[in-house]
Amino acid sequence: MIHSAITRGLPATLGPARLGRKFENKQDLSALVDTLIGRISTDPIDPGAMLDLSFLTQFIGNRDEGLSLQAQAIALQRVFENVYGDGSDIRVLALLAPGDLTANTPLDFLLEHSNVTLITAYLDLEADNPLDLPFPEHDVAVVAAGESPENQALLHRIDRLAAHWPRPILNGRALAIANLTRDGVATALADVPELLAPATLCRTRADIVLAPPRFPSTIRPAGTQAGIGLEKVENPEQLADYLARHPEDRFYVADFIDYSGPDGLFRKQRIVFIDRVPYISHLAVSDHWIVHYMSAGMTENALRRDEEAAFMAAFDQDFAARHARAFDILCDRIGLDYFGIDCGETADGRLLLFEADIAMIVHSMEDGPEFAYKKVPMTRLFDAFIAFLRKRSHGQ
Repeated sequence: MIHSAITRGLPATLGPARLGRKFENKQDLSALVDTLIGRISTDPIDPGAMLDLSFLTQFIGNRDEGLSLQAQAIALQRVFENVYGDGSDIRVLALLAPGDLTANTPLDFLLEHSNVTLITAYLDLEADNPLDLPFPEHDVAVVAAGESPENQALLHRIDRLAAHWPRPILNGRALAIANLTRDGVATALADVPELLAPATLCRTRADIVLAPPRFPSTIRPAGTQAGIGLEKVENPEQLADYLARHPEDRFYVADFIDYSGPDGLFRKQRIVFIDRVPYISHLAVSDHWIVHYMSAGMTENALRRDEEAAFMAAFDQDFAARHARAFDILCDRIGLDYFGIDCGETADGRLLLFEADIAMIVHSMEDGPEFAYKKVPMTRLFDAFIAFLRKRSHGQ
């Protein structure tokens, strides 16, 4: 329900983008932490400060403690407010699921440099009607809860309810989000000649033991992100060792594709689609087939940054043009207003799809001069997203 009377009085947060920028650029956070702790030690407790402390705790690597703080914050208050700039632009309501920094569309990072007011609402995973909250007046809503095993029931409920929402809504087809499982995406794109989405199956431990995959394969526990638990197994002995070290019952198993370039390095692109238009977020170059920007050595390696700068500058005319047909099919099959992909290229020039998701982190937290080349393409991405929100707020 929407309450027009609720325009102020919501707990305010700095949000993960501002906090992440301080952490990424190695600013001294001790005074801020002391301030936040002081605000949650008062009576009444400030749930906005507790939520910000949960973000900071996750940034320093303590995910479990961060999620515990988040749970305490949203037990006190489910709706928060973050005002960017002077707050003179539209008011955006984000429908979030409880979870870590990879659980929801990274709206805070996308809107950091705007004048938007972001209202973040953490939905109850168990509620029959998770949208039955006192939401403030807003211009447009965004279904931001990403796909995960925990969110499947929530996304199905949202899908039924979003069709009747009294304001324009972005990514309102929540079933399309629910379908972004690793095996679901691979199956949906299996017949597309312009791209390769490696065959992926969600299998139980017992099934894997009875019928091992062909080798080499990749394996990871179902529901994990950011490469957690992801390994390559090349023979039965490595598979048995992997299963002995991972107690989970369900795993994603996929064919391993060697996508190294002629120089032996691996390249992964993160691209987001806004109203079907592709925007480059980053290129990471790594010695290892599991490519993560933060661990790929991009900060230390000027040659890799030079390659990323050239790639981003030429993205529209080069990579996006070469894969335009694959991008069109992706947008058709996925059917969302906003989503991201992690991808590479095969040796024969096809788009190699690793993952499609609405919750991939897209940011410009690097403030150092060595990353100045990112400013133009990232500003273009952020401006396009804000323009699309404005357009959708007018029912277009």
